[in-house]
Amino acid sequence: MSHTFILKRATFKVIATLLIGFANLLAQAQETKVRFTLDWRFDGPSAIMMLPIARGYFKQEKLDVAMDAGSGSASAVQRIAAGTHDIGFADTSALVEFLGNNPTAPRIQMVYMFMERSPAAAFALKSSGITKPSDLQGKRIGAPVFDAGRKLWPIFAKANQMDPMKVNWTNVDAALRETLLVRGELDAITGFYYTSLLNLEARGVKESDLVVMRYADHGVDLYGNSVIVSAKFAAENPQAVRSFLKALNRGIKETIADPAAGIRYLKEREGTIDSGLEERRLRFFLDNFVATSKAKALGLGSLESDRLKSNVVKMIDAFGLKQAVDPALLFNESFLPPQAERKF
Repeated sequence: MSHTFILKRATFKVIATLLIGFANLLAQAQETKVRFTLDWRFDGPSAIMMLPIARGYFKQEKLDVAMDAGSGSASAVQRIAAGTHDIGFADTSALVEFLGNNPTAPRIQMVYMFMERSPAAAFALKSSGITKPSDLQGKRIGAPVFDAGRKLWPIFAKANQMDPMKVNWTNVDAALRETLLVRGELDAITGFYYTSLLNLEARGVKESDLVVMRYADHGVDLYGNSVIVSAKFAAENPQAVRSFLKALNRGIKETIADPAAGIRYLKEREGTIDSGLEERRLRFFLDNFVATSKAKALGLGSLESDRLKSNVVKMIDAFGLKQAVDPALLFNESFLPPQAERKF
């Protein structure tokens, strides 16, 4: 074999390696970076993001998604408004409250409604004698100030013919809420159904010993969490938003079909979780608030405009907002995947 042939072959290999490296760099350069925030810590429900990340669905859409845990919907909304994050999960009520109290803040829109019902709920021990919403009048109720159940209390009270002012609220840390109820230091608490129920069980309380009043079952027809996005980011990167929702939608459908898979990916990210507990939490989340009969009829991500309008009117009244929030500007359906892709 001649030296010339060997040299040519070596040169070809070098060029080929350089071309492959250049192609990889070009592909990476074409990816849009997305800074994403959860509304809460990494637990069962966050599997709907972990699954599409782990299976590469965002990468397939040329998105480089960096995900951070959250500390409540209000915090998630503030992150989007401040520009530290581009897309996130947040409760509808938290977004409405922020927009109503900050009229000059950067615009934020909902682009995908994935929780068709609000997960807010009130909890009491049966031994307390509380059996129905009206029994909560005059009682000591504990929750963090940012808790959705506490924020939405005026709507829950009105729906159940109660005076919203005739309760004694106690500010408590989210980590202590259930413990204080078990100790008898509180008569009731509010929290997300799938969070407080399992936290109470972890403290030795059986579901049969609890009175659980889910707001959605007691006249409160509110939407829950949605995907929110900075209007600026959406205007500058419309295809990135469409691609994000396409990958997320695929991930939610596959998580509904196989929750255990979602938990496996969550475990890879957060090795300290109790997989059995978080799978139960995820199933409560999906069965009661995501994969509902209305969601099946409309398709994931959609909402009913008249219902959203009614929600906003109730929230404006309950929160005493500085200015009205226009429901027509709150939800932007133009980024949704086709309905056929959102059916499950």
